[in-house]
Amino acid sequence: MKPPFRIAILECDEPIGRTKAKYGGYGNVFKALLDAGADHLAQQDGVSRPALELKYYNVVNAQLYPKLEDIDAVLLTGSRHNAFDPDPWILALVDFTKKVLAQHRVRVIGVCFGHQIVGRAMDVKVDRSDRGWEVSVTPVRLTGKGSELFGVEELAIHQMHHDIVTTHPSSVAPLGHTDRCDVQGMYIRAHLITVQGHPEFTGEIVEELLENRHKRGIFSDPVFEDGMSRVRKPHDGVVVGAAFLRFLMEG
Repeated sequence: MKPPFRIAILECDEPIGRTKAKYGGYGNVFKALLDAGADHLAQQDGVSRPALELKYYNVVNAQLYPKLEDIDAVLLTGSRHNAFDPDPWILALVDFTKKVLAQHRVRVIGVCFGHQIVGRAMDVKVDRSDRGWEVSVTPVRLTGKGSELFGVEELAIHQMHHDIVTTHPSSVAPLGHTDRCDVQGMYIRAHLITVQGHPEFTGEIVEELLENRHKRGIFSDPVFEDGMSRVRKPHDGVVVGAAFLRFLMEG
């Protein structure tokens, strides 16, 4: 039997309300995604279900990090914070990500804010988009490499961001784009994979975020109504979760 993939999930934020009550933290949201992805992989690829060993690290308040010798991969979660800010915990996260990227055994997975932190660690500009918020289930037009990795021609994925990686680092393969975001994913074989969208999100989670941010005045009525009109549409989160695991299995 193969040993489990030891994945350190760096929790860059905490869920709110009903989502927090159900999952506790974003680590458990990703556990649900990766477990579903492992099942999908076994069914679709006919391989043995990969074993996973997940450990969670609060990098915001506790600023806890794993030792690289104890893990096989790090996964950076999303966050309501801005990846380009100079907060001490964000700078520490960027430094840690640079350390991981500088070696080639431990692999990197980045999601939304995590995708942006990887971009920043690779010295490309991360900034506020001038095209506005991108929210709810959104079609992503994939590159050839994106279609190869995800096994679909177009990827439907939840979005929840106003910040973007402005350009692709020269060393990565682009994975896709949308009208509001040119850099929807980055990939280097056996080294890193990132997505701007949220494969771990469900309609229930995004509905709560839309309602909360609309109530607080962050989302205008049109943004809220548009997001709510698409929030329960089918999406390919599990497909992305399976792609993350295929990435970990790359030789």
